[in-house]
Amino acid sequence: MTSDLISTPVSFEPEFIAGIKKVFEELIVFNQLLGLKITSLLPERVTARIDMRNDLVGHFACNRIHGGVISAGLDAMGGLAVMAAIGARHMDEPVQHRLQRFAKLGTIDLRVDYLRPGIGEWFELRAEVMRLGSRVASTRMEFLGADGKLLSTAAAAYIVS
Repeated sequence: MTSDLISTPVSFEPEFIAGIKKVFEELIVFNQLLGLKITSLLPERVTARIDMRNDLVGHFACNRIHGGVISAGLDAMGGLAVMAAIGARHMDEPVQHRLQRFAKLGTIDLRVDYLRPGIGEWFELRAEVMRLGSRVASTRMEFLGADGKLLSTAAAAYIVS
């Protein structure tokens, strides 16, 4: 995330982090189905992990994670990055009020580039906000193998009003 998004360093409260994890990992049922687990939540970058499971493997590609799982994971991560950026922008508000801001968040556009097959025991997903406007946020995301190789990239726009 560019430095002009947040003018002063921000540290999220434990209650905010717990609230975002609950929303992202439990209340968004599709994220729960994917097994997305947040590993780092900072205003400038978020990371998560997906462990390989038999039900995430493509029908014809043995031990390869399905492209739809990759796309859905990257989209979810872009949304998470926007949540973190919104939370950082409104640190003057109570935690619960900041968490309620995510109710209207939605994907406008998503582009995914598949660079290599998704083969591995687990995968790391990263995302950052490139621009956070009053109505639209632009993000950039990465999907990496356990060995650190870049497998897919994505860019997306989200409605934040």
